[in-house]
Amino acid sequence: MPITKSAIKSVRQSEKRRILRQPYRTKLKTMSRKFLDLVKEGKKSDALELLPKVFKTIDLAAKRNLIHRNNAARRKSSLSKMVK
Repeated sequence: MPITKSAIKSVRQSEKRRILRQPYRTKLKTMSRKFLDLVKEGKKSDALELLPKVFKTIDLAAKRNLIHRNNAARRKSSLSKMVK
């Protein structure tokens, strides 16, 4: 347990941030999973339609500091390679 005032406040802040970021993390995972499932099934046209939405979700996650911007760029690159 935190002892100092600053540590107590830090715990409060991190918990609040975790709760606020949770929907974005969930959406990132589900959109990525949907896209990967479509690619594995061979439905490239459906995957191409979903790709911009997945990109938007990845960009939002990077903006909210869930993932690093370079990580976001790497994910977007690998997803677009999968469709090709």
